Amino acid sequence: MRRIAGLFLGLLLLAAPALAQSGVSPAAPTPSSPYRSPFANWAAVVVAGDWHAHSDGPTEAFDNARRDVSLTLADLGFARDAIRQYSVRPERYPAVRPGKTDLGVIHAGLRKLAARNTAGCLFYISSHGAPEGVVLDEGILPPHLLAAVINDACPGRPSIVVISACFSGVFVAPLQKSNRMILTAARSDRTSFGCSADDKYPYFDDCFLSSAPLAPDFAALGRAVQTCVARKERDTGAQPPSEPQLWIGADLRPLLPLYTLSHPPPKPTARPPARLKRPAPKR
Repeated sequence: MRRIAGLFLGLLLLAAPALAQSGVSPAAPTPSSPYRSPFANWAAVVVAGDWHAHSDGPTEAFDNARRDVSLTLADLGFARDAIRQYSVRPERYPAVRPGKTDLGVIHAGLRKLAARNTAGCLFYISSHGAPEGVVLDEGILPPHLLAAVINDACPGRPSIVVISACFSGVFVAPLQKSNRMILTAARSDRTSFGCSADDKYPYFDDCFLSSAPLAPDFAALGRAVQTCVARKERDTGAQPPSEPQLWIGADLRPLLPLYTLSHPPPKPTARPPARLKRPAPKR
């Protein structure tokens, strides 16, 4: 597999960083808007990094996750026009029109979104992984390069990074910042599960999607995903356990409970039609 060119890293690290944004507290309600999601002014990118199953045949698992994680983020309070999706095969999804999974394109897209949405950043990728990093189309995105991209696009603001891939624990240490949360699908020395040709989602993404509607905040969501993955692996006999990793920086930890997640109201259940009472017979 071709590696992402080291030249790009050099150019990126030499680029002038964007201006740091002040104020990381969640947005407060106003009289005209009784509730405004703390994530309404966040930038978010969601990436499908590959389209191959572990057997090397095709799979929709990563693109299914990309699509439905994006929809879930909108339900949780992110502005729909502040969420950008990326796919290795974007031409297959004309209704969504995702961008091409390419590091330069993703970096430029995140910078553009972050310039308009200045309160925070979320980066989510679903793909295969290796001890060196996460698969990004035909290359490997290493931890230090992803850290450089996020540091450049989102300086001085809280950020949440979610990496659904085998060995994704290798990203935890290089990505650490005091205002950042990192959630990975596995330890640095473990695989994750659910990327076969007939899987709808990888296990981790499935648990993220199923846990999100009940989680009050991202810290609780991370813990719920860890519990869900462990249960799913026990139920299916997947071994050894992937052990998803959750790390939260010291400055962000006390604030995360204030970044409450929105939840759409439950859909009303259809009531059966009322039965007409038969009039009592006259005597």
